[in-house]
Amino acid sequence: MVAKSPEPTSGSASAARDDVPLASITAPEAGRRLFVIARSPEEPLLEQLRTLGWDITVAKTAGAAQNMTAGAGVAAGLVDFTGFAARDFPALKGCLSQPAIGWISIARAGASIGPAVRELIRSYCFDYVTLPLPYEWISHVLGHARGMAALDRVDGAAYAASIGEHGMIGNCEAMQQLFSTIRKVAKTDASVFIAGESGTGKELTALAIHERSARSKGPFIAINCGAIPHHLLQSELFGYERGAFTGASQRRAGRIEAANGGTLFLDEIGDMPLEAQASLLRFLEIRQIERLGGNESTPVDVRVVSATHVDLDGAVQDGRFRSDLYHRLCVLRIHEPPLRARGKDIDILAHYVLQKHKSDSGRKISGFTSSALDAMRRYEWPGNVRELINRVRRAIVMAESRLLTPHDLGLETPGESEPVTLERARAMAERTAIENALLRNDHRINKAAAELGISRVTLYRMMIEHGLSDNGDNGGKEVKEGKDGDPPDDASRRQVG
Repeated sequence: MVAKSPEPTSGSASAARDDVPLASITAPEAGRRLFVIARSPEEPLLEQLRTLGWDITVAKTAGAAQNMTAGAGVAAGLVDFTGFAARDFPALKGCLSQPAIGWISIARAGASIGPAVRELIRSYCFDYVTLPLPYEWISHVLGHARGMAALDRVDGAAYAASIGEHGMIGNCEAMQQLFSTIRKVAKTDASVFIAGESGTGKELTALAIHERSARSKGPFIAINCGAIPHHLLQSELFGYERGAFTGASQRRAGRIEAANGGTLFLDEIGDMPLEAQASLLRFLEIRQIERLGGNESTPVDVRVVSATHVDLDGAVQDGRFRSDLYHRLCVLRIHEPPLRARGKDIDILAHYVLQKHKSDSGRKISGFTSSALDAMRRYEWPGNVRELINRVRRAIVMAESRLLTPHDLGLETPGESEPVTLERARAMAERTAIENALLRNDHRINKAAAELGISRVTLYRMMIEHGLSDNGDNGGKEVKEGKDGDPPDDASRRQVG
C-alpha cells in the first residue's frame, strides 16, 4: 500500500469519497493509541497527530520498541527505519509482527531502502508513505491501519468465545449436543464408548468427561491399543513382575494400575487382539488385575472410557470383537460428529488454528480469501479436524501473501469446470497481461507500465488487486525511490483507500 498524495486514485475506495471533506475523515477521536518507532521522530508530525486525537508513545531504540509494544492492545504504529542497523531488525520484526498493531512505514522522499527493510515493509506493514505528505492524510492512513488491526482482534475474540469443553471448539447443533452429553455422562461412573471417525477429537471428549467428573483430581491415562504390538499389549495394560520374561529386571505397574482413582482411556479399542480382550473383560468384571508373572490380585478403582473409528457393531458380528466385552464397554455411547457435518464450525476452527499458529510464518498472515473459505466448506475432510490443523499450519508457513488461498491449503480442484462470468474472464486476462509484461521486463515496474500503456501508480494498484507482488531482486542493491516521491518497487503495498 503506497501513499503519495491525498488525491484519490481512480478505482480506489477513496474515489467514492471525493465529495467528503478531508477534515471530516480525520476528525479527532479520543483514545486512539499510536506507537512510533524512529531514531529521529518528526516532531511537527507528532504534534499534529496529537491534536487529531492520537495518544502517542515514542521509542528511539529497538529495545525500547520491544518494551513499548509488548502485550499491547489494538493500536496503530508508525515506523521510520532510517538510522537502524541490521542488528536491530530481529527486534523490530518482533514489534511489527504484533497482531493487534497496524503498522505504517514512513520515509523521506529520496531515501534509500535496502532489501532487508523492503522485506520488513512488504511482510508486516499495512502501508508505506513518503514525506512530504499532509499530516491529516497520514492520520487518515493510520486510522485505516488501526481499524484493520481491530477487526483482526475482534475476530480472534469471537473464535476464542467459541471454545467449549476443555479446548473443544464448535457452535453447530451437533457440537452443542455433544457438550450436553459430556456434562450428563460425567456425573456417572459408568463405562463410556466414543464412536467417531479418525481425527474428530475423541481423546479431547474423553478428557472433557474426566475433567468434569468426580475423578478429575485423579490421573487420566490414555493408551492407543492399535499402536502397541499385540505381544506387548498385555504387559502394557496389566504390568509385570520382575523376571516375568527376558528383560523384566524390575516390577512395573501397567496402565490400568497407573489410572487407579482416575480414568483409563482405551483408544482404538477395535484394534485390540482377542486374547487381550479376554483379559480386559475379566478386569471389568472383578475390578482386579494380576501382573504378568505374578499370582496376586490387586484391586483397581478406575473408570474406563474407550473409543475407536472401527464399526464396533460390525466387528462383533464378524467375530473380531467379543460381544460380552462390547456390552461392558458401551454402557453409555457418544458419537463424535465428522467435520464435514459441522457447517460453519469449519470457518471457526480454521481461524482458531490460524490465530494460534500464525507466528510460524515469516510474514503477517491476516486471514483467508473467500475462495479459500469456500474450498474448505466444500471439502469432505476425510481426516477431519486433524487434517484441517495440518493444512492450515502448512499454509501459514508456505503462503506468499497475507491471505491464505486454496492453493496454500492444497484444496485446488484441477480440471473443475465452473461457469466463467465476463467480469472474471476480464480479470483473468488482465492478470495474465500484467504477469507477462513483468516477466518480459524483468520486473522493472516503469518499463512494464510503459509497455502496458498505463502509469506506474496504476500498475501498482492493479498488481495489488490481482494479488501480484514485485519480485525483482535488483541484484541485492539498494533501490532509490523514483521521482515525485514514488516508493521503492519492492516496498510498495497498495493505494490508499
